[in-house]
Amino acid sequence: MKDYANRKKFQTRNVTRKKTIFRSKKNTVPIIPANTILGMVGLSFGLAIISFLYFKTDIQSIEPRENTNMITIDFPTSLLEGSILIEASADEELMSCEYFVQIGAYGNKKYAYEAEEILSEIDLISINEIYSNSMPGKLLHSVLSGPYKNRSAANNAKEVITKRGFDPQLRTLCKNK
Repeated sequence: MKDYANRKKFQTRNVTRKKTIFRSKKNTVPIIPANTILGMVGLSFGLAIISFLYFKTDIQSIEPRENTNMITIDFPTSLLEGSILIEASADEELMSCEYFVQIGAYGNKKYAYEAEEILSEIDLISINEIYSNSMPGKLLHSVLSGPYKNRSAANNAKEVITKRGFDPQLRTLCKNK
């Protein structure tokens, strides 16, 4: 029977188009020859041997040393009991000092009043307007507790304030007698 649609010619054309164009004629040729790989490995071993001899590298000296630190931390037994002794300096006898606890310094006055309300159980709280040292010209509202007669009373107040969730700092104001 005669093929009026010429299907066979159409099918042969598709087959020829699907053939890969870029193919090596020799399938057994490796990309990098074995001689080149062996030469590179030999060259690297040769360079390693020359560097050990030239730089006089001694592998045994690259071992970890023994730890010779003998640090012993020994705490006084008074720290375990909760009492701490603070040495008084000679300068404190010549000066009269007042102790304050700074609760915080706030840029907004509203937050300073909130801190004062939270710590309403402490009697000696005041809010002062100060200027920032780190940002000149910026007004801050400092919340202070005090003055206290001695450092011990100020530390006791600081502990109460810390339990309320603040991070207070002890401030000392000393004047000559």
